[in-house]
Amino acid sequence: MKLNIETFFEPATWTVSYVVFDEVGGSCAIIDPVLDYDAKSGRISTQFADKQIEFIKSQQLTVEWILETHAHADHLSSAHYLRSQLGGKIAIGSGIPAVQETFKKIFNIGDEFVPNGSHFDHLLTDGEIFLVGKLTAKAISAPGHTPADLAYQFDDAIFIGDTLFMPDVGTARADFPGGDARQLYRSIQKLLAFPAKTRFFMCHDYPPTDRAIQWESTVAEQRAHNIHVHDGINEDEFVVMRTTRDATLDAPNLLLPSIQTNIRAGELPPTERNGVAYFKIPINLI
Repeated sequence: MKLNIETFFEPATWTVSYVVFDEVGGSCAIIDPVLDYDAKSGRISTQFADKQIEFIKSQQLTVEWILETHAHADHLSSAHYLRSQLGGKIAIGSGIPAVQETFKKIFNIGDEFVPNGSHFDHLLTDGEIFLVGKLTAKAISAPGHTPADLAYQFDDAIFIGDTLFMPDVGTARADFPGGDARQLYRSIQKLLAFPAKTRFFMCHDYPPTDRAIQWESTVAEQRAHNIHVHDGINEDEFVVMRTTRDATLDAPNLLLPSIQTNIRAGELPPTERNGVAYFKIPINLI
């Protein structure tokens, strides 16, 4: 069964989301969906997610899975909204409880939030096989950026989240709580051990000004040209580079609202007695 991939680029957060499906009238999975958020006003909207819904309905697809590569810190997930509109199961890596526990403490979330991964319908383990209609998919653990990162393999295509970017951009940062540059290097080497023609699909692109947005590369291209981790860069060299570089990076623009949403599988914080939901902003902590 041929893998079909429909790509959706969200320009406000430079995020690439995907719908993968087996055939028209068949089954699909949505990978790393995005919820629109205006940080100035605090308003949520679903314009981007609605484009995916329109496509899925036009192809008469049944949503089997809504797959998160990790709890993103740079955009809000629309997984909860998409499930309410289309069905399907929301899945993420089995390491997500550690991420939830960390951020429960940072945001001082109350006892109503239990950090056991139950906000998601399914927690995928390394090597776990699952089906999307006639397609077979495999979860690949790739921690380092966060403790719970997963990549998703469909045939010769691997959706790698933030672990790698296009070769001229490099690799993910590893300075978020629970992140680890040495672990990130090892996860990258695990992915680069796939055959040279294996296709990698990115979750983001932050391109130099002299090229257009791109989101697909190969193992061979990454090994030859990735500016942070090409062949010949050893683990210690990478760790020094990554640690030094991370110390100069600002926090992502949507870090605070994103994490509070994404550890809840895309569901917003509960409304308070006045019927309004709020994001918390810890002062002098992040």
